[in-house]
Amino acid sequence: MGQIKNIGLVLKPIRVKKLSHMGNLRTKDLSKIGYHNDQLRSLVIGLAAKNFKHHSKQELLDLLVNIMHNPEAFLDNELTSKIAEKIIGKAKSVSFQAYELRNEPVFCKTYGAKQIESAAKKQMELANLLPVSLQGALMPDAHMGFGLPIGGVLATDNAVIPYAVGMDIGCRMALSIIDETEGFLKRYAYQVKEAMKTNTHFGMEGGLAMRQEHQVLDNLLFNEIPFLKPLKGKAAKQLGSSGGGNHFVEFGEIEMLPDNTLGLPAKKYVALLTHSGSRGLGAAIAKHYTQMAMNTCKLPRHAQQLAWLDMNSEAGQQYWMCMTLAGEYAKACHERIHANLLKALGMKALHVVDNHHNFAWKDQLTDGRSVILHRKGATPAHKNELGIIPGSMTTPAYLVSGRGNEQALFSASHGAGRAMSRQKAKDNMTVSAMKKMLSSAGVTLMGGTVEENPLAYKDIEMVMAAQQDLVDIQGKFYPRIVRMNKE
Repeated sequence: MGQIKNIGLVLKPIRVKKLSHMGNLRTKDLSKIGYHNDQLRSLVIGLAAKNFKHHSKQELLDLLVNIMHNPEAFLDNELTSKIAEKIIGKAKSVSFQAYELRNEPVFCKTYGAKQIESAAKKQMELANLLPVSLQGALMPDAHMGFGLPIGGVLATDNAVIPYAVGMDIGCRMALSIIDETEGFLKRYAYQVKEAMKTNTHFGMEGGLAMRQEHQVLDNLLFNEIPFLKPLKGKAAKQLGSSGGGNHFVEFGEIEMLPDNTLGLPAKKYVALLTHSGSRGLGAAIAKHYTQMAMNTCKLPRHAQQLAWLDMNSEAGQQYWMCMTLAGEYAKACHERIHANLLKALGMKALHVVDNHHNFAWKDQLTDGRSVILHRKGATPAHKNELGIIPGSMTTPAYLVSGRGNEQALFSASHGAGRAMSRQKAKDNMTVSAMKKMLSSAGVTLMGGTVEENPLAYKDIEMVMAAQQDLVDIQGKFYPRIVRMNKE
């Protein structure tokens, strides 16, 4: 059995009183004999069930050990050649490459350093030591995250880092400035709240009661990339919904400043502001390609989460396409939320401003270098580029235009940034105390938890003061009716 010349014996049906049939062959059995590749194990189990079902489990395991040790000898046999070819192909290709970190970090400008915890600064410094890193920046709302810190911006050379984009790919802000004057929300508060109950959905599962339609679901990638196929159904169900944590849908009033770049008269308008991302689709893409990057790009253990995919590789190109799809899906969710709410309330948007803050872009520095620009919780702020920087549920959000500051990698903060962990916020605030804060600020909260209480966030005014070189303020939004997830 162990010799190649006996292979004919193995491939013929043999009679044994009690056979351990091949239906019992499991992936863990294959792992024990050196079959660690998922695709290879799937191939073996499929071939075994079809062609070796009359052989005992031990006979087949013995054969598979021989194929693993000497695959070239099994290439001529029709039933074993596929397994042998897969093993040889795997052996020929280099499965991973190891890298060392730089001795010194690349240039990184930090804004509002006094308000940023040391752990976030250390995370950013680690990212600046990657051999593919070209320049970094740390925004004033920064705090510790996974991979890059939240508020971290990193320019790399032809490499994309899935964990520097983040788990919630395409998490973004969207603002609709509405053709209604102040006072509308007080007069029609009941109707607004009812519309929000019907047309928004929060939480990790489920979606809106009425199925949502959007062209993003027709994207051919859902059929062309096998990994995405099973995700389409959930994406369709979650379309137009929001997640948990600090995601929100809120109506408020925006005060547009004189000579604003939108050309609107300087007065107060009703506005709808939303914050959410790509739901389960983006999270699944992030996990899949982060693992792929970590398997093929080996870094020192403390830096392994920053593993990258080469943009010239098939995996890098595929991640980029999937990331782009997740971004388009996140945008579609906001579009459905805004369209549904405005239709329910008979409103019309004068202007819509929106952009991602968990994404990667192809960009160019002023010295001509082409870069992959990662923003993990940071707002794009090229010259005259519009963005939204929220505070908390009781403090203002700012409509801003970018100043195109290259030291900040054309970026700004994506919000006030957390001052407390969720657990610390929970431990330091009671429900009754939070209700008093909301009441004094004139805010009605639907859902929400003490983990998202206003004191859990940094002072938005200090954060804005720290980035005067990065953005110009165009308008100031005040929350009035806020809906969040209640966990």
